Amino acid sequence: MKEIRTTCAYCGVGCGIRATVTGERAVAIKGDTDHPANFGRLCSKGTHLGETIGLEGRLLHPMIGERRASWDEALDLAVSRMRACIAEHGPDSVAFYVSGQLLTEDYYVANKLMKGFIGSGNIDTNSRLCMASAVAAHNRAFGEDVVPCTYDDLDAADLILLVGSNTAWCHPVVWQRIEAARAARGTKLVVVDPRRTETAEQADLHIPIAPDGDIALFNALLAEMRERGLIDRGFLNERCVVPEGYLDSLTTHRPEIPFPSFAALADLIAARPRMVTLFSQGANQSRCGTDKGNAIINLHLALGRINQPGMGPFSITGQPNAMGGREVGGLANTLACHLGFTPSERADVAEFWNAPNICAGPGLKAVDLFRAVHDGRIKFLWVMATNPAVSMPDAAFVREALARCETLVATDVIADADTARLAHIRLPALAWGEKDGTVTNSERRISRQRALLPAPGEARADWAILCDFAARMGWGHAFDFAGPADIFREYAAMTTLAATRGKALDLSHLSTRGDALYQSLAPVLWGGRHPFAARFGHGDGKARLIAVEPPHPAAVAPDFPLRLNTGRYRDQWHTMTRTGLSPTLSQHRREALLEIHPVDAARYGLGDGALARVITAAGSAVFRTSCCDSQRRGDIFVPMHWTDAMAGEARANRLPLSQTDPLSGQPGFKDTPVRVEPVMADWRAFLVCRTPAPMPAMLYWSRSRVAEGWLHELAGVGEVAIDMLLPAGERLEAADVARGMRRIVVRDASDRLVAALFLTRSGELPPREWVAAQLGAAAEPLELLAGRPAAPQPDRGAIVCVCHGVGANDISASAQCGAGTVDAVGAATLAGTNCGSCRPAIARLLEQAALGVLEAAE
Repeated sequence: MKEIRTTCAYCGVGCGIRATVTGERAVAIKGDTDHPANFGRLCSKGTHLGETIGLEGRLLHPMIGERRASWDEALDLAVSRMRACIAEHGPDSVAFYVSGQLLTEDYYVANKLMKGFIGSGNIDTNSRLCMASAVAAHNRAFGEDVVPCTYDDLDAADLILLVGSNTAWCHPVVWQRIEAARAARGTKLVVVDPRRTETAEQADLHIPIAPDGDIALFNALLAEMRERGLIDRGFLNERCVVPEGYLDSLTTHRPEIPFPSFAALADLIAARPRMVTLFSQGANQSRCGTDKGNAIINLHLALGRINQPGMGPFSITGQPNAMGGREVGGLANTLACHLGFTPSERADVAEFWNAPNICAGPGLKAVDLFRAVHDGRIKFLWVMATNPAVSMPDAAFVREALARCETLVATDVIADADTARLAHIRLPALAWGEKDGTVTNSERRISRQRALLPAPGEARADWAILCDFAARMGWGHAFDFAGPADIFREYAAMTTLAATRGKALDLSHLSTRGDALYQSLAPVLWGGRHPFAARFGHGDGKARLIAVEPPHPAAVAPDFPLRLNTGRYRDQWHTMTRTGLSPTLSQHRREALLEIHPVDAARYGLGDGALARVITAAGSAVFRTSCCDSQRRGDIFVPMHWTDAMAGEARANRLPLSQTDPLSGQPGFKDTPVRVEPVMADWRAFLVCRTPAPMPAMLYWSRSRVAEGWLHELAGVGEVAIDMLLPAGERLEAADVARGMRRIVVRDASDRLVAALFLTRSGELPPREWVAAQLGAAAEPLELLAGRPAAPQPDRGAIVCVCHGVGANDISASAQCGAGTVDAVGAATLAGTNCGSCRPAIARLLEQAALGVLEAAE
């Protein structure tokens, strides 16, 4: 069968994929060896994309409330509601909230419709939650939102600083590239992160700064480089504008890290001019995220370490098309194509679009947008390809806002997403594998995302939905696109408006490509390897150093003595609407874990593996506790992914406050004051079943996908609603009243297992894996009730390498047989030989094995 070249659906690395359709909804996935972003490498999520393209849970037809509707009925209702809203309240009563999951063509049409025809700036994107501070830092320093590096600079660097980035988990293919540079040229790696992540464990140096300690660190480093005489005065004089007296005002007062660590970092920077600083959400998702970005950029500018191979500040994006959205103008504070809202820019855009209602100025950024929904200023909200009921900070407030909205339209692929549940009108969109268009990755490389499968049900492309809507509003002449190639050509032509103003964004050479050339478009890097080599984006062509000061240390409130950090897990993505359907990806972390230092856990009465409640001024959530010394004392960490569809109480974004960076509007997810307390359950249980079980009210539940169904972890007080949890069928039961143990197996008419519930009030529960593996099989009743096979099987331990199904005990056994390196373990077990994201975990297991040998020898 024919291979189709496309681009991965997940992070901003933008990996190329070669996909082969093998069945009606079946696709074989492998990396594209010719794509310059990944050269054939894929992470675990990309590798297992084929497990996520089924139609389970899909929204396949327009819906009005809970009633199926035709496209005409749904769109006509949306049009009439919007017209009435604008007529009575004006265009600023309308808003779009869009997503880095959209293709560039979708983004372009949405932005054009809102800012040029509806006449409001109220279109913002979930990129506000991840990249807005980097955008603001770029604009302040460079005069344009442009990443000044490419992945090739990682290959050429002698020193790589990772700031607020768990790269091995969040951008595994970039991590592989960093590992290759370390092996090939001895590149040194420094990780700046409050947590000792698996990435930090593999670094040459880990700098465990306090939350929001980045500005103090980089200011101190700049002062130290000044004292060592390493400031590039020639570059500053020729290419930069420096605030008068700024460099001399910086003090060498070191940040709150051990002096030997600071000195070691300063020595590395002094000795290795080829330096790339890669920064991500740990820097951006902060109330001072823009200043963090500028502190990093200041160091590079002052040392002249930019615009040359192996040098530069590199903001790496989190979503597959966050960059494309930034290019077309999907953020509320940009007009289009890196243009602002000056009279001349607005006039040029209005002329280009032939727009009758060009917006007067910037719109509301995400947090302010949902505040306006809550207080009634925005009365019509259209949410596209994102789930703000889960992903926004202070998510309970956002849900309340969505529930209050007079008209909520949701374009989505999932019927029962948390946000879609609240929508008055739901419109079915195409998913990855069905879409056709382009995306732009972290290094400014445009790649094609191609359709592999036909549109299911009545689902349509986002751009087509928007164009149909625009036509019904009376603007069809401006949205008469025959396909995504038409849209791309118009967008590419529009970048001429940026280029004539000295901007680096210029795709005009792509604006005349016919449909066939668009279909065959190979990955293209705009701006070149170093887009600011000749001039920066400011009017005078010079970059700006920005005087930034560290934030004042937050006072510790007695009610909230700890600090909360939130982030990603290795094998999950956003709100798990796609990755949560993969049995393979669900193995890494089946529940959302509260990571806390053992000393803090003991202080607050939390046991490892027990339940704990996390409480902030915004709300509370319940998690399984994981005591680990990788956490700084005083800090805790929880993952962001779990939703109402996957857990009862583990929604992390109930917790962060809605405080934002004053410049970028990006919320601070990484430093929220919290307290923790133990949660005591009367009973604990797990349930495996073929389909997701209905969940009655209980203290805690969480579900994850297994090969033939679902695994549920349960805890509660009082009686257990067994009849509600279990499906119909023949029941076999065992009980131990003294220990409060009860085990119930449900089989179908062919004696195949359809569900099994294991419950205890005081004892231990059996391992889950073997029981879950029996779903759909005709196992022996006594084995099922025992929770284990009659013939013991090897204990493989927790799965470390999901790509090859290798457990921790498999790796330890290979170490005992002489595999002393990560590569040797890979040769023996295949672990770590595909995506590489588990290699730090393998290295840790090898260290533990070596330590055990030493202790035994003593």
